[in-house]
Amino acid sequence: MSSAGSPDSALAAPNGATVPRLLLGLAAAAVAFAAADTYVVVLALPDMMTAAGLDIDELQRAAPIVSGFLLGYVGILPLVGRIADVRGRVPVLIGSLVVFALGSVLTAAAYDLESIVVGRFLQGAGGGGLVPATLALVADLWPPDRRGLPLGVVGAVQELGSVVGPLYGAAVLTAADWRAIFWLNTAVALVLVAALVAARRDPHHVTKRAPDVLGALLGMLALGCVVLVMRQPEALASDVTYGVALLPVAGDNRWLSPTALAALALLVLFAVRQATAARPLLACRSWGPTLRRVDLLGATALALALSGVIVAFASANPEVAVLPPTGPYLLAGAAVCAALFAWRQSHAHDPLIPHGTLRPRPAWGALLVSLFVGAALIAALVDIPFFARLTVYPDSQLDAALLLLRFLVALPVGALLGGWATRRLPAGPLTAAAMLMAAASFAWMATWDLDALRQPAASVPLVLAGLGFGAAIAPVNTALLASTRPEVHGISSALVVVARMVGMLVGISVLTAIGLRRFYATSASIPPVQQLCPQDPSRCDEYRLRVLDAGITQLQTVFAGAGACALVAAVAALLTLGGSGPSRQNVRARGCANDHKP
Repeated sequence: MSSAGSPDSALAAPNGATVPRLLLGLAAAAVAFAAADTYVVVLALPDMMTAAGLDIDELQRAAPIVSGFLLGYVGILPLVGRIADVRGRVPVLIGSLVVFALGSVLTAAAYDLESIVVGRFLQGAGGGGLVPATLALVADLWPPDRRGLPLGVVGAVQELGSVVGPLYGAAVLTAADWRAIFWLNTAVALVLVAALVAARRDPHHVTKRAPDVLGALLGMLALGCVVLVMRQPEALASDVTYGVALLPVAGDNRWLSPTALAALALLVLFAVRQATAARPLLACRSWGPTLRRVDLLGATALALALSGVIVAFASANPEVAVLPPTGPYLLAGAAVCAALFAWRQSHAHDPLIPHGTLRPRPAWGALLVSLFVGAALIAALVDIPFFARLTVYPDSQLDAALLLLRFLVALPVGALLGGWATRRLPAGPLTAAAMLMAAASFAWMATWDLDALRQPAASVPLVLAGLGFGAAIAPVNTALLASTRPEVHGISSALVVVARMVGMLVGISVLTAIGLRRFYATSASIPPVQQLCPQDPSRCDEYRLRVLDAGITQLQTVFAGAGACALVAAVAALLTLGGSGPSRQNVRARGCANDHKP
């Protein structure tokens, strides 16, 4: 009953047993690379702000550089996940890498804040689309009782990005400027595209139709003209003869220059070519049925709802309030869009989330667990370095980051261990044990005092927390994929990623606000500095120590809250993810139902 496009046939042909490992290796490399790019901007942000015309103290105005990436990453994830179900996993991987490369080009060529944000948005959209397609690909290529380790590998390389990203950015910035990071991104993404295309090609089926060379040439020429308009190289712009090509024909808008108009003409020719070529690059004529099956209206409503939540929390200053002044309006708009999405879900013939997708308890349980895992995880990523800066490294951001490295290195190790253990232990108890380890680690951190990080034992909760968070990745994904139909693995995987990201955004705002209230309550009991040191208030060590203790109390509160989130995740995992592993009978039944070609 297995069709030519089923996972069974994919495993058997065309390259034998090497196909799953090769595809997993390439997909994992793409996920790792995109994850690393998420953290590259941490080091490059000051230089990017300067290029956008912002001063280094205008960090709040630079927030769209980060939130733009998040909007692209989270906002369209459900749509990309659904396309992966309808269109195929590898085509979505290839398309996501192309979008990521395009965003990298536009970011590298950016000349103001708006162009940087557009480039980062496309990078986020491309990078985010890689994760659900890769998870669904693992489900296609491995039966449920053997998915644990491959899913652990995917989780490990994704978490490894948090370690490699800053190192990669630092290495590039020592030899070149920030734009070189994104030019390198483009090159690596295109190499991965070529490798995926080659890995997917069947050597026994040779097509007689040549690839669309003319379409590719038109597209590259159009993109080259766009880059010239954006960058306006000094050698060209100052040339008496050729510089005319970059001068606006009317006004002072660079997009009215001859080069910009040529780019527009080339884009029109590219579109015409895609609509008429026998074998177009974008396969435009086959996209009609795909778009009808993914419910664009529902996807748009959900994207707008998620965007409202992201902007509301990402643009907030948690030290002032949980939400910015515009936050309530953004959340109200998100609620309206969410209601529209719910209406569309119940009335569409082919809804974005097919009916019954989240009906199994492990399916919606995986989303619930991921939400609280994200809320707890972000506290470690943000507040551990903050605690280090407050107590032992007040003048060294690098030393504070190196302290966090102990946690970050343990994450991918834990992911591999969790993947290995998933083949031997039920997903629910395994996830619960991993999150209990994280909760216990946060409880330990909540007892840290002024000198705690000077003790060697301080590394223990950092490592244990990293191992716990990492070990929870594979069993959560395994439970989700084992409880859902193969034809909805893409959208299911996307929703798990969305839940984790939303948990991180909401978690950092809520936990920081709770910690800040504790700080204010503690500070209220501190006598005025003039009362403590009437002789010389400017050199009052006692007052500074009391304020410092209040700051430590704030972070202890955050750690305790993060531990509570981890504990909720553990209980939710135990109650919803199930206490037994997938059976081989279910493997065969689900394998026959899957007609999606990787």
